[in-house]
Amino acid sequence: MIKEKELINQIADILEEEKADDITILDVSDVTIIADCFIIASGRSVIHVKSIAEKIEKKMRDQGIIPNRKEGQRENKWVVLDFSSVILHILRYEEREYYELENLWGDAKEIYVKH
Repeated sequence: MIKEKELINQIADILEEEKADDITILDVSDVTIIADCFIIASGRSVIHVKSIAEKIEKKMRDQGIIPNRKEGQRENKWVVLDFSSVILHILRYEEREYYELENLWGDAKEIYVKH
């Protein structure tokens, strides 16, 4: 089984490879019980969001890591891949700006930010 830190790093690497923008990793372990880490990234369009999500899901699946839950893949404006302790949010810029997830989880510690 892959360790959480390794999973976070692999997802971040894929996000960078796929040209996701505004990659932010939050340690939410002290503010919620639903996960230890949120990874938030932006895509430029629904096609870009879909492409990023599919690439991450494929690369994780190749290692035997399957998300417990997937949401948003019908419209691809905001896709969520739930890997238990790590939850990945991939949003179009418009949704990211509107929902301001980083502010919603304002007490979380930022452990990585790449713009």
